[in-house]
Amino acid sequence: MRHVSLDLALDFSLHAAAGSVELTFDRPDAHAPLTLDVQGLVVTAASGADGKPRRFQVGSEDPRLGSALIVDLEPADRTVKIAYHTTDGSAALQWLAPEQTRDRKHPFLFTQGEAIFTRTWIPLQDSPGVRVTYDARILAPAGLTVLMSAEQLGRGPDGAWRFRLDKPVAPYLIALACGDLAFEPVSQRSGIWAERSLVKAARDELVDTEAMIAAAESLFGPYRWGRYDVLVLPPAFPFGGMENPRLTFATPTILAGDKSLVALIAHELAHSWSGNLVTNATWRDFWLNEGFTVYFEQRIMERLYGADRAALEQQLSWNELEKELRELEPWQQVLHMDLAGRHPDDGFSIVPYEKGALFLRRLEQLFGRPRFDAFLRGYFDGHAFQSITTADFVEFLKNQLFTQDLAAAARIDLAAWLDQPGLPSDAPRTASPALAKVDQERQRWLAGLPARELATAGFITQQWQHFIQGMPVAVSVAQMAALDDAFHFSASGNSEILCDWLVLAIRHQYRLDDQPLAKFLMSVGRRKFLKPLYTELAKTEGGLARARAIYAQARPRYHAVATGTIDKILKWQL
Repeated sequence: MRHVSLDLALDFSLHAAAGSVELTFDRPDAHAPLTLDVQGLVVTAASGADGKPRRFQVGSEDPRLGSALIVDLEPADRTVKIAYHTTDGSAALQWLAPEQTRDRKHPFLFTQGEAIFTRTWIPLQDSPGVRVTYDARILAPAGLTVLMSAEQLGRGPDGAWRFRLDKPVAPYLIALACGDLAFEPVSQRSGIWAERSLVKAARDELVDTEAMIAAAESLFGPYRWGRYDVLVLPPAFPFGGMENPRLTFATPTILAGDKSLVALIAHELAHSWSGNLVTNATWRDFWLNEGFTVYFEQRIMERLYGADRAALEQQLSWNELEKELRELEPWQQVLHMDLAGRHPDDGFSIVPYEKGALFLRRLEQLFGRPRFDAFLRGYFDGHAFQSITTADFVEFLKNQLFTQDLAAAARIDLAAWLDQPGLPSDAPRTASPALAKVDQERQRWLAGLPARELATAGFITQQWQHFIQGMPVAVSVAQMAALDDAFHFSASGNSEILCDWLVLAIRHQYRLDDQPLAKFLMSVGRRKFLKPLYTELAKTEGGLARARAIYAQARPRYHAVATGTIDKILKWQL
């Protein structure tokens, strides 16, 4: 495939998108059929450039991968049009009722394509090794705004919204949202979309977006996508953010009121280089997207907010990685993981993110920041708008960096980093003075100092998380109550803090019959929060029963990305 041309109408009453897609493709074999990926779609017709029908068949379904759509072509065909509509099995689409939005007035739709869900709303070759340009014509109900991960060309006389992306991207980056949305500018090339009651607050929280773009450009080269906007979605969005070109999708849970969670925007922005510009060619190579992006995110945060803030977030990431490594199977701990026979999402963990970033920080240590920065700039420039494998990266690394300092190159074991489980012994570790202060205050409390007398003024989100996460096993219900009375954790409007507190509350049987837990699980769809809470509940018989009772009500509100994880945790039977 080379180009995708969409023409769809969105029907909120039927929860379906219907229309056609025209695909343009290279044809090295004039007698070969065209093979596409589909799942959860009803294909009704196929036709060539001459408008005449082409025979097609949909193969048997693999529950993980969907089906092959095979279209028989004429020798001269270089385009084909597929007529189709989505179904309830189109996992990429999340249709929200008005009551599931913040403003509760209008319905909402968003898509989530990563890793292989774009095939559930567009018939195409759904591989990150395939790169396409695209255009779209989208018809939506009056009063709703349509956005896509592309240049907005406006709304035509026919009422349809039109879009165009002239830079090739992997299919998982084709994204769409539709709802009652408003816009607030940050700069000439950046701004914030959100529901009307939230957009001004979101803009104020994310006002540093332009400064982040400038910092990123100064580090690793020009931003090549034109605009960079952020769409703050309703809470059902399953991720913190999604790096769709020109239009990052973001969860509202990052709006803490103090900019303490804006690293997520730095992360999604960094994907404009690592992931969107240079893409993992297969999902085995996922660390090429995420490890580079975490490293880049940390550099942006250091540039804008200082080394102490960067060190704080790096230490927290180390702690989280160590914890998750203890729970993962060996194959899941490998950067260049083996996904044979598995769904790409089965390999999703913190490992590609944080272990990948540590690998790059180790290279920076060995070769020095100036030399490593020049290497990264050359990496992005040399592979721009390409999809590459781990082997491609290793070859580039050896040719472009290792040859500059053979002694430094001899001090890193690539196999240990890329192909073996666990953390190599030379993984760089960061100590944060801000978190050392948190440890000191926690120890003062454990020694008997009343919680209200602790020196916690000025603590930001990450410090409160570290305070909660570092609690010993033997914390009593009375101690939990004292902390809650002093700091009002159960009523926190900060989702990061509240999630960590609720995990601790479940573990120690603190106020489990109260509403904060059920309310949180019913209102938030972000998998990062759902997974630890349902996992902790499932550890006891009573907790599992409570989890299933909540999940029965909440599951229709979650995206398929989230339910695919929680179904396994709760052994949910459909």
